[in-house]
Amino acid sequence: MNPLTVRGAAPALLAGMSLLCASCATMQGAPDEAEPPFVSEEPVTPLEPEVAASRDDPPHAQAVEGEVPLAVAESEPAQDTAPLKELDELVVRAQRHDQIRDLVSQARSLLQDFELEYAFTGKGRNETLRGRPVAFALWSESSKEWTIARIEIPRPPVNWKPGRKPLRFTLHTPGIEAQHIKGTGAERLMFAFSRDGEPLKVYGRKFPVFDSALIRKKRWRAVAETARPIIYLPFTEDTFDSHFVSGGREFLLSTAQRAIDELRLADAPSVAFPGEALADVVPASVIATLAVIEQTDDADFARRREDAFHEVMNQYGLKRGEAYRYSVSSASAIGPMQFTNRKGNGTYAMVVRRCPAARLDPDFERGATDLLNAMKAAICLFDIELRQMRADIRMAYRDNKEVLGIFPVAAYNGGPRNVTRLYNVMNRMKVKLAELSRPGEQPPKPVPCPCVWKEDASGVRPVTIPRYNNENRWYIEKYQAILGMFEEPEQG
Repeated sequence: MNPLTVRGAAPALLAGMSLLCASCATMQGAPDEAEPPFVSEEPVTPLEPEVAASRDDPPHAQAVEGEVPLAVAESEPAQDTAPLKELDELVVRAQRHDQIRDLVSQARSLLQDFELEYAFTGKGRNETLRGRPVAFALWSESSKEWTIARIEIPRPPVNWKPGRKPLRFTLHTPGIEAQHIKGTGAERLMFAFSRDGEPLKVYGRKFPVFDSALIRKKRWRAVAETARPIIYLPFTEDTFDSHFVSGGREFLLSTAQRAIDELRLADAPSVAFPGEALADVVPASVIATLAVIEQTDDADFARRREDAFHEVMNQYGLKRGEAYRYSVSSASAIGPMQFTNRKGNGTYAMVVRRCPAARLDPDFERGATDLLNAMKAAICLFDIELRQMRADIRMAYRDNKEVLGIFPVAAYNGGPRNVTRLYNVMNRMKVKLAELSRPGEQPPKPVPCPCVWKEDASGVRPVTIPRYNNENRWYIEKYQAILGMFEEPEQG
C-alpha cells in the first residue's frame, strides 16, 4: 500500500514554521515504568473496612499500561471539526504554539476519515485478530507534505518495559522507517519516524479501543467491527513549547480552584474537620500538583526532574481537558487523577458514596476521565483519608497544609497504611511533625533522596527517607518538587 501523502495548505506559513521549528527534535518519550514497590514488614494500623477494601489498587500505578475501557472511548468529547482558518492570517504573529495547534488540527482532520485495517489469522474457530492497527499523521518539513503511517502492534498488549526487549511491531507503509519510543496503550504509545534520513514530526495518532466483553468471547470479527478509534496525541518533543507549559499550569490551577468553588457552593462538609467546609481542606495548588504527579513516571523524574513535570504540563496546555483521558494503569486506574472502579467497589465508587454533597458523576468512566469532576473526587478522598489519620497529623496538616500534605499524598498513593509507615519512618529519622519544612538547598555533600526536609536551629536540611515503599517515597519526593511550581509566581 502506498503512503497517503497530502500537500501542505499554506506555503508561506509553513516556510516560516520550518525556521521556527528547525530545532525541534524527534520525540523522546518518557518510560511508562515506575519503581516496583518494596513491601515493608512494619506492622500497620487496621483500616476502616470500606476504605481498606477500596485501596487494594492505589490510584497511582504506572508499571504497565492497561486497556482503555470502551465506555471511555465512547464518551470522548466532541471535537471541533469546523474548517480551518486561513493559515496566512497566522503568519503575522508567527507564534510557534499557534503553528503547533494548527498542525495538530490538520493531523486530526486527516486521521478522521482514515480507515484502520484489521487483519485476521486462522480459520473457523481458530480465527483470531492478528494485532492492533494504529495510524500516525507525519509532517515533513522539507517537502511540506503529510504522510499517514500504518503500524500494527501486538494484541493483547505485551508487558513491555523500557530498556528490555524491543516491542515487536509491523510497519505497513513503505518508504519510511519507524522506531518504537515508549508506551503500549492509548495514552502513551509513540514511535519516531524518518524518511531518507529526515525525521518526520508526529502530530496525530489514531488508536482503536476494543470491547473487552467481545474479546473474552473471542468474537474477533465483532471486536473489529465495534472498535472505537480515538484520535489522541501523546506527548512528543515536536509539540513542546513554553507557552503550553505555562498554559497547562494555569489550566490546572484554575480547574482545581473551580472544583473548590463548586464544593463551596454545594456547602459540602468536611469529615476530617467536623463543622468546617470541604472546600477548605485542600489548597488548589495541592490538587493541581496531584494531577501532574499521577502522570509523571518515577524513573523519568529521577533522571530529568523539572523537565518531566514540564512535559505533563505541556500536555495540559495543548490538550486541556482531553489530556490523560486515556491514561490507564495495570491496576485499571483511569483518567488524570487515576481512580479505580473494581466492578463498582473501587476508590471512585467509595468516594461517590461517602461524599454525596459533592454531587460527583456516578458513572465511573465518565466521572474519572473528566478532570473537574475527578479533582472534586480527589478532594473528597483527601478528606476521607485525613479523617483516619492520627490526631496530631491532622492538626499539623491543618496548620501547614502544603508541607504536611505529604501525609494525605502518601494516603492517596496507597491508602492510610502508607501514612502509618511514613509516620513510623519519620520517628526513626527523628523528624518531628513541627520540624517538617519546604525543600531547601542540598548541602555541599548532597543527601540521597527521596527526602523530607527538616528545619532546626542549624537551618533547613534534607533527611533521606528509609525504604518502606519505593513508589510511595518517590511519590512524596515528586510532590515536594513540583508543589512550588504551582505556588510561586510564574516566571517568564
